[in-house]
Amino acid sequence: MELSIKDKTRKLLDQQTHSGKHKRRKIKDLLARYGIAAGGLSVIAAVVLICFYLLWVVLPIFKPADLELNKEFQWQQQQVEYLGVEEYGEIAFSLNANGDMQFLDIESDQVVLEQNLDSDSAMTAYGLMDLKGLLIVAFEDGTFKLVSQKYQITYPNDKRKITPSVEYPFGEDAFELADSEIKAINGKRWEDGLLVTALTVDNQLVTKLYTVEESLFDDGFTLEEDTDSSLQLNFNPKYILATEGPGWLYLIAENGLSEVYKWRSSDWQLSERKSLANDNTRVSQAVFLLGQTSLLIGDSKGTITQWFPVREQKNDFILTKIRDFQLSEKPITEIIPEARRKGFLAADDEGKVGVFYTTSERHLETVNFAKPLSAMAINSRSNKLVVLAKDGTTDLFDVENEHPEISWSALWNEVWYESYEEPSVTWQSSASTNDFESKFSLVPLSFGTFKAAFYAMLFAVPLAIFGAIFTAYFMSPKMRGMVKPTVEIMEALPTVILGFLAGLWLAPMVEENLMGIILIILMLPLLTVIFGYTWHNLPVKYKSRIPDGWQAALLIPVIILGTLFAFWLGEPIEAAMFDGNMPAWLNSVGINYDQRNSLVVGIAMGFAVIPTIFSITEDAVFSVPKHLTNGSLALGASPWQTMVRVVLPTASPGIFSALMIGLGRAVGETMIVLMATGNTPIMDMNIFEGMRTLSANIAVEMPESEVGSSHYRVLFLAAFVLFLFTFAFNTIAEIVRQRLRTKYGSL
Repeated sequence: MELSIKDKTRKLLDQQTHSGKHKRRKIKDLLARYGIAAGGLSVIAAVVLICFYLLWVVLPIFKPADLELNKEFQWQQQQVEYLGVEEYGEIAFSLNANGDMQFLDIESDQVVLEQNLDSDSAMTAYGLMDLKGLLIVAFEDGTFKLVSQKYQITYPNDKRKITPSVEYPFGEDAFELADSEIKAINGKRWEDGLLVTALTVDNQLVTKLYTVEESLFDDGFTLEEDTDSSLQLNFNPKYILATEGPGWLYLIAENGLSEVYKWRSSDWQLSERKSLANDNTRVSQAVFLLGQTSLLIGDSKGTITQWFPVREQKNDFILTKIRDFQLSEKPITEIIPEARRKGFLAADDEGKVGVFYTTSERHLETVNFAKPLSAMAINSRSNKLVVLAKDGTTDLFDVENEHPEISWSALWNEVWYESYEEPSVTWQSSASTNDFESKFSLVPLSFGTFKAAFYAMLFAVPLAIFGAIFTAYFMSPKMRGMVKPTVEIMEALPTVILGFLAGLWLAPMVEENLMGIILIILMLPLLTVIFGYTWHNLPVKYKSRIPDGWQAALLIPVIILGTLFAFWLGEPIEAAMFDGNMPAWLNSVGINYDQRNSLVVGIAMGFAVIPTIFSITEDAVFSVPKHLTNGSLALGASPWQTMVRVVLPTASPGIFSALMIGLGRAVGETMIVLMATGNTPIMDMNIFEGMRTLSANIAVEMPESEVGSSHYRVLFLAAFVLFLFTFAFNTIAEIVRQRLRTKYGSL
């Protein structure tokens, strides 16, 4: 029968409507497909860009030094003994063997000031007393003078102008020191004291200790002699090095024989004799590194060795060789320590100059002048180097050496730091003194990161995994509908709140009830097993009163009463076995106890990780197809057998993913470990001590680091290391998950 016009119209409209819905659905599918693809690619691109940005910030710390020739000119003064350059590298200063001082404007090659020491006796020795340009100059008649370089900076017409001058802060008159000619002199100045130590030509050690008093009438100072002593030596030292205080004195002969003295009872007491060179080498240079703790000894074979005193078991200090640096095969003629860090420059007798850094053990750069050098100097900013050849040719170099203290060895290997008894891995980025030796080892931070994650997972994994399995498989749907949202809502708790509670409430509570906390950890699993066994053996008429799937509710009073019982029992046990104070007892037996420790972090961070692991694991177990469990039960397997042999293998990819995501959350956690630990970068698995993690260290130190400094870039390196850790965990997790899915996907 033919359709009416009305029916045909309706059919046509239905077809058009269906066609329109199909087109809209197709458009939505395309939008969803490409939108999801674009979103995924955007995430990948963002991660890659983050990685490259971190690398861009980090890579400069591994660059070698760069010395670029700025200018070459002729030095006008002859027989230069000492060469110096002011902070900006614009004015150079020289002192020659005749006692003439000269200041040269490097840019214009013009001498801006000349002056003489004005002494009736010839200059025989000199020494640099401090980093501000104070020189001590000795004369043939046994006297000495103290002379200082001063630089006044003005800005006429907004252009920097430096005006040099020579000052005598303690007066122009010479001070009496010895009765014979002085061949070597050393001086040290500190806030209220001054030490002068000298060697005479007849091998006599002369020492004078002065008190520095500020003048009431001008800006000068006066010296008040406190101690005057002398000592006849039985060997012929060439170099004399003394520390301020006074503290230590080192006398070093050309053949390497040295004597070390300690200042005691207003006199030098011999502490040690040893050789600083091999039988077939001789000492050609000996200077202090910045801080006066380390000695730099250059020898006739082009090697520079670092020595400093190390405390032995008997509380004696032994001068110990720490490391060496090789410049060439020729004798070292000059060693110039940097003024603000533990680096130095060295030159040999053929004109080869090397740039070194002690802590990182880096040989940063070498420049070969191919001619003997007379002197060289680097400014206090370590960016301008002046090299003077014996023929008067002078070169000014622009030095780019921003991060010499960083190397892979210093970051990941043990380093023997000054005043340490042995090599160690240490993080200590700052201190109160300018001669501080930066310690940038990432090992204790990485160790602390894994330690915090380990104890957090140790607390969270059993509770989260077993709880999720029981909730998904054994619990009634109604009870599951209450338990799962309650656990998942824990994830919404800000970690800063958890860290705040852990640091201010949990940590003191654990310290006061440590024995009770340990009893809780031991007793609650035991009480749970005892209760389960008892419940299993109860008559059916009692068990039938509890609806199936609600048995877990019976554990609530068991856990509460067990916790209260553990706290109650902990007090008499602690009083009987640990003198009423278990933390103090642990400290007395050599187990350090810190109030904010790994136990507190494990509990607090465990609560933060539990919801993540629980939720993913519960979903994985609950999503196991029912036909698998029903088939297993139909074949005669018990619910426990079905869970162990069918449900868990099928859900294992999801469970493993939950563990790895939880581990990633624990590794990257910041606020809890920041507030619940002492942030001490130590390497000890002791659960009663704290740690410092990579993320917490970044949060603590990034605000105070100077942008572009080595400290700043090492913090970015720590972030990159943390990035690599999480990337490695996620990659391993995905590989294992895919294998588990392939293995059990056919079930």
